[in-house]
Amino acid sequence: MKQGLIGKYRAYLPVTGSTPVITLGEGDTPLVHAARLGREIGCDQLFLKLEGCNPTGSFKDRGMVLALAKAMEAGSTTVICASTGNTSSSAAAYAAHAGLRAVVIIPHGYVALGKLTQVLVHGAVVLSVNGNFDEALASARSLADSYPVTLVNSINPFRLEGQKTAAFEVVDELGDAPDYLCIPVGNAGNITAYWRGFREYKAAGKAQRTPHMMGFEALGAAPIVNDRVITKPATVATAIRIGNPVNWQNAVRARDESGGTIQAVSDEEIIKAYQTLAATEGVFAEPASAASVAGLLKLHREGLDFSGKRVVCVLTGNGLKDPDAAIAHSPRPIEVSADPAAIREVLGWE
Repeated sequence: MKQGLIGKYRAYLPVTGSTPVITLGEGDTPLVHAARLGREIGCDQLFLKLEGCNPTGSFKDRGMVLALAKAMEAGSTTVICASTGNTSSSAAAYAAHAGLRAVVIIPHGYVALGKLTQVLVHGAVVLSVNGNFDEALASARSLADSYPVTLVNSINPFRLEGQKTAAFEVVDELGDAPDYLCIPVGNAGNITAYWRGFREYKAAGKAQRTPHMMGFEALGAAPIVNDRVITKPATVATAIRIGNPVNWQNAVRARDESGGTIQAVSDEEIIKAYQTLAATEGVFAEPASAASVAGLLKLHREGLDFSGKRVVCVLTGNGLKDPDAAIAHSPRPIEVSADPAAIREVLGWE
């Protein structure tokens, strides 16, 4: 039976003897060798961190388990968040598991069907507002300031503490940190958390180095790249459709301290990477996840040499989170009669 992140990494987490040890089996996600994709960029040590294998299908579970445990420790009975999908799915599931009430504020029309379905089935109170994510978050923060509820967006410090465990796992499996860590950037909590995890493991003697943090925003939602708030962010990658990241400055520090970069990738590049992952590696990730691979391919086209380097791309969520995107960007089924002869003809079999 999996012990969960609080049990496994207790020595590196801000927990006490009074912190409830709750778990849905989060963490310990696969690190898959992407040999075929690696050959395309001349990198024989390219790995994919499949965070979509967490209990609710995204990396958010890492931070949410700790945020909920600390909320319980503090006596809270209700949690609240704003979300484009994955945060709300995770908050709703862990609240149900812990016996807490969850209130979720979502921007109307901005949440993928798979994610909204999860929130509803877990019994959260779902409020759909006419505004974008940043406006939804402002409302959630205001309510958390005025009422005895715990905000569990990534402004909650325990969220990032839980999320940093993914960096621990990468080092534990590879034996050291990679040369490059490619990661999508939306609210910028994950790039912040990974950098924290790599630094802490190095300080503890668990790693000999830290990686270059290579973050990628969507072109239509790239406030860090453009150095300005994007009031109307737009991208097919709904999970990173954020125009004013809570962890903006932390992400910039992670970039600068690691000698990395934060760049923008277009929706076309994201969808191409999304399709490539599924067709060449058998990995079905949601569009936002594919931003990390889109960014890697872009860096390769621009001349960055990955030969002899160890590279990890973080895939933040499962493709089933966004079935509409999958259907929109995949071939239609071929309609044919049940006659074997007709099927052979379609397949070109003599």
